[in-house]
Amino acid sequence: MGLLKEFKDFAFKGNVMDMAVGVIIGGAFTTVVQGVTSNILEPIVQVILDHSPEGFEAWQKAVPGNVSALVSSIVTFLLTALVLFLILKGINAAEAKAAALVGKTEEAPAPTTKVCPYCKSEIHIEAVKCPHCASDVE
Repeated sequence: MGLLKEFKDFAFKGNVMDMAVGVIIGGAFTTVVQGVTSNILEPIVQVILDHSPEGFEAWQKAVPGNVSALVSSIVTFLLTALVLFLILKGINAAEAKAAALVGKTEEAPAPTTKVCPYCKSEIHIEAVKCPHCASDVE
């Protein structure tokens, strides 16, 4: 049972989750960059290097397919990012509920100051006399 708990602690630590998100988003973004390169930049360079009218006509016919492939890769990236966001949001909510059930929520630190009821100045919590107005404070 100890090994399973150790693995859970390791797998759901912030650094591991951040790294996993980075790898997944990086892979999805690579598809977008490849789509821009192969569908937009390469055909433009090919038309520039091939000055024949046939090359330009072939490029004009291929443009709608190239743009749709690029849009498809962008939509895939956005959907991947959305799904990943929702998964992480669910994990964080589950961890917060589990911490609340166990009672491991962080407690607010004890106050170290209070407000003088007469001059409304902030004074030390243990003060019995206000240093600003010299009033007795309970």
